[in-house]
Amino acid sequence: MKLAAKTPTTSHLETLVHELRELEARLQQGGGADKIQRQHDQHKLTARERIELLFDEGFYQEIGLLIAYDQYEGQAPAAGVVTCVGKVAGREIVVVANDATVKAGSWWPETITKILRAQEIAMRCRVPIVYLVDSAGVNLPYQGGVFPGQYGAARIFQYNSVMRRYLKVPQIAAVMGPCIAGGAYLPALSDVIIMVDGTSFMGLGGSNLVKGATGQKVDNERLGGALTHNAISGVAHYRAKDDEECVKKIRELISELPKPGTVSQAVARGSVDAKRPATDLYTILPNDHRGMYDARALLDCILDADSFDEFQADYAQEMMVGHARIAGINVGIIANSRGMIKGEPGKPPRIGGIIYTESAEKTAYFIETCNRHGTPLLFIQDVSGFMVGVEAEHSGIIRAGARFVEAMATATVPKIVLTINHASGAGYYAMAGQGFDPDFIFTLPTGRMGVMEGESAVMALFSGQLEKLKAAGKTPDEKMQAEMQSVREEYERQLDARHAAARGFVDAVLAPEEIRDALELALRTAMNNAGAHLGAFLL
Repeated sequence: MKLAAKTPTTSHLETLVHELRELEARLQQGGGADKIQRQHDQHKLTARERIELLFDEGFYQEIGLLIAYDQYEGQAPAAGVVTCVGKVAGREIVVVANDATVKAGSWWPETITKILRAQEIAMRCRVPIVYLVDSAGVNLPYQGGVFPGQYGAARIFQYNSVMRRYLKVPQIAAVMGPCIAGGAYLPALSDVIIMVDGTSFMGLGGSNLVKGATGQKVDNERLGGALTHNAISGVAHYRAKDDEECVKKIRELISELPKPGTVSQAVARGSVDAKRPATDLYTILPNDHRGMYDARALLDCILDADSFDEFQADYAQEMMVGHARIAGINVGIIANSRGMIKGEPGKPPRIGGIIYTESAEKTAYFIETCNRHGTPLLFIQDVSGFMVGVEAEHSGIIRAGARFVEAMATATVPKIVLTINHASGAGYYAMAGQGFDPDFIFTLPTGRMGVMEGESAVMALFSGQLEKLKAAGKTPDEKMQAEMQSVREEYERQLDARHAAARGFVDAVLAPEEIRDALELALRTAMNNAGAHLGAFLL
């Protein structure tokens, strides 16, 4: 993708998108041009080339591209595995593809995180999952973060087993390179295994390990190649002559799967665009994240034109809830309204982005109604937290907030999150934060996820010292000022959307132009499951 040049009039969001595009382009190169060429010299496609060949033409969503980008001195782009959601033969699937250009596709600790997340999407949405295996196994210097633990590599195989035995989620594994040791259980626990002549190997140990352990001399092809596992062991089910034929076979197998049941949803016929172009978001959103903006104008860039039917529009206006459509799909909208909302006569105005008692009650009621009607929920999140103070506490904000959280947490319909600016405090939880297992969670590059802003943290940490200094008629010395500035800078670093994406707190950072495509794909994927969307999976 060609990057647009920055100009003196470029908005803050445009600058962030430009930086994001540069980072993504670098990460999508995996181990770099020389490693890509090496893959081609071995008569193998790269992970992303295989994915491009596998998916139908059009939009697909990569999940976790930024994970670990700021760790390991940049040596683990995308944690060595590409995870995506897209369409194959017209139906939504999840793909996990080892990137052999990154340390031979070996598993870092964050590789496990990405694979588990992809499996959880497949389980929660009940969509097929395809594994494109090309991995040398555990990255041994980091085995302590890969092998043991409740959410170590073993959890992958537990999810394999649960999908196979209980959830009936189709799993197809294509061994397109090495597949060694415990990693061999991933294809072995799948429904179908395809291997590629001359380039794939599957075994609990390679030829060198076998020689050392047993004294037997054998090459890898005879030990565990495609012909061996198809003709002798019977472990594999199909054999392909090359990567292209292998991918073609996967597409054929996906096309033969029975059609799933879907959530009962009325989908309007015909394509309806948003009222305003997505690029308007570059000017709608303020350069300062603390600034106000027109939330309805923002919705006009995301929702189908004139489809938003607001619920209780005149009540607790700091929260906007109502029914709308995205690409014709009916969805319940829950959005924070940023700005000052005029108060009742004699009462102060309300601050948009803050959740008050009345708005918590209104939103809880709306969520429960959507849940009864089977309507998916989209949380458009720009929340600074719940209201505090004497009036708020006396109004029962704790009880109202708890009802909001409970309604959201126990809703069994699909839940999707899009963060605009703030995702702060307990408001982040109530707006379907990651801990509540939304089906997908996205953010704009402007998203800021944290307990509080840096300046608020400075006040929380240094207020006692500052008050003592003020009472004594003194000001902070250089050392204290440096400490406060260090806190501000560290919070600013951690509040960056890329920081959240690097740790798997969000599935993807989206540019405005990608929002509608990403939301449509997420909704259609989630709607494959006509049952409950709760937790990693529900038996």
